[in-house]
Amino acid sequence: MVVKKSLELPTAVARAFIRDIQAYFRAEPGTKQDLIAIRQLHALREFQRPREKLRLDDMVGMFLQMKDDL
Repeated sequence: MVVKKSLELPTAVARAFIRDIQAYFRAEPGTKQDLIAIRQLHALREFQRPREKLRLDDMVGMFLQMKDDL
């Protein structure tokens, strides 16, 4: 039997994700934006399934996809 992790994030983690998306687009392009994306990459790794591998490019892509939804 395979046990799947929940895809739902705890409220505090989801709120931090939204705050970081907003901070990402307010930050200077480059290192500051990368640091914000890396922080969220580490935060979300706890909730990944074993075969999933998030990368920095994936985080930036998520931020860009969600930009207009904020």
